[in-house]
Amino acid sequence: MNVLLINPEFPDTYWSFRHALPFERKRCAFPPLGLLTVSALLPKSWQRRLVDLNVCPLKPSDIEWADVVFVTGMLVQKESVHEVVRQCKAMDKRVVLGGPYVTTTIEDLPEVDHIFLGEAETTLPQFIEDLERGEARRSYQAAERPPLSTTPVADFHLADLKRYSAMSIQYSRGCPFNCEFCDIIEIYGRVPRTKSNQQILAELDALLRLGWRGTVFIVDDNFIGNKKNVRRLLPELAEWQERNGHPFSLLTEASVNLADDDALLSDMRRAGFRRVFLGIETPVEESLKEAQKSQNRGNLLESVKKIQTYGMEVMAGFIVGFDNDPDDIFERQINFIRESAIPLAMVGLLTALPDTQLWRRLKKEGRLLGESSGNNTNCSLNFVPKMDATRLVEGYQSIMRTIYKPSEYYQRVFDSLKRTAQQVSEPTRLNIIGSVAAFIRLTFRLGVLDTERAEFWRFFRQIAAKHHGQFPQSMRLAAMGYHFRKLNDAYGK
Repeated sequence: MNVLLINPEFPDTYWSFRHALPFERKRCAFPPLGLLTVSALLPKSWQRRLVDLNVCPLKPSDIEWADVVFVTGMLVQKESVHEVVRQCKAMDKRVVLGGPYVTTTIEDLPEVDHIFLGEAETTLPQFIEDLERGEARRSYQAAERPPLSTTPVADFHLADLKRYSAMSIQYSRGCPFNCEFCDIIEIYGRVPRTKSNQQILAELDALLRLGWRGTVFIVDDNFIGNKKNVRRLLPELAEWQERNGHPFSLLTEASVNLADDDALLSDMRRAGFRRVFLGIETPVEESLKEAQKSQNRGNLLESVKKIQTYGMEVMAGFIVGFDNDPDDIFERQINFIRESAIPLAMVGLLTALPDTQLWRRLKKEGRLLGESSGNNTNCSLNFVPKMDATRLVEGYQSIMRTIYKPSEYYQRVFDSLKRTAQQVSEPTRLNIIGSVAAFIRLTFRLGVLDTERAEFWRFFRQIAAKHHGQFPQSMRLAAMGYHFRKLNDAYGK
């Protein structure tokens, strides 16, 4: 059996980093971990090919080669999902469709042969048995959430590692909290399931054997959701890093209550965590209560600063559009982002995702306008907000224009580097020649061609004088800032 695994294209969003990646000659931030894991669940005798439309085009010859095509997708990829399925069915191929978009959407799905709802560890083996008997069903739905002990090491070798800026692994699924707008707890549940320490180290071993060095993103929606198991993992993870010469710089997502646990922060630092994404959402307490974000308690600015003192750059998500947002919400968000020294602040409009608590409440109140695009940064709303919609969108745009204005952004980068100063250098996949070439491309774009070049050189001089030990990190963040400005130009008009 020849299996073609297709990852549809992501649109140009704040998460795509599409305008930053070319500086280091990369095409995409991360490979499609879900498809690589699905591949590892297939019979070893089957032939596999991966086509990630974010790094290469889908050719008719790829489709022609396949006996069966596996397609996944998130909500934001839905337009590309439909186009991929159309192309494959036009060539009369058997198409299998799964992933978060399929599991949660309320819209009509494309016509495919087989649909997978939920996690595939238990349903995919059943499908393979049915297929061999000629009795494959159209729909397979996981009866329960499987233990992650059944999840194999992903087939990382299928991905062209040179095309990506980071690799991904997954430690846990699920989150113990109950945020109203979140679909993660609907898809994966509120009881976090984790892999064993041995599984995680085996995945890191696999990446090491393939020659990967640099950033590894632990993609959990809340890495510390199961603190008991995380405490057991971190010492072994630190020992693995030390034993192998610290080949990986780790990035993950966590809840803000990470700041309450010094021992956990210390263990994460030793294990090589250099960046963490927090769901801060808003500095307005009434809006946090509305969102049922009980874990975001106390002084959020101090929580951010605490994490930064452990050498971890804080990235964070912010939301405007809550019913309880006050008139000055836009200024309050700007001030919080500025004072927290969070360079990469992912600010979005509140969106109601299918079958979340927010979706159900707004539907009951008659305020839903349709399914979300999956992109909460393109200035579209899928519900009727309490604040005037035009004012909300304009206020959101004012936040983005302000925080990614070069003078504002570079100052946050400088403040962040000052708070996270550490002696440990981060591993990178780029060799000396590659690093120099990336630096030349970056400085030519930002220091020569860009209209804001004066701000870049002012920042450059500051870093050279006071934080030259963090020069690679500063240039990475400069590239990210350029990406955000380009997206603002597109979405802010």
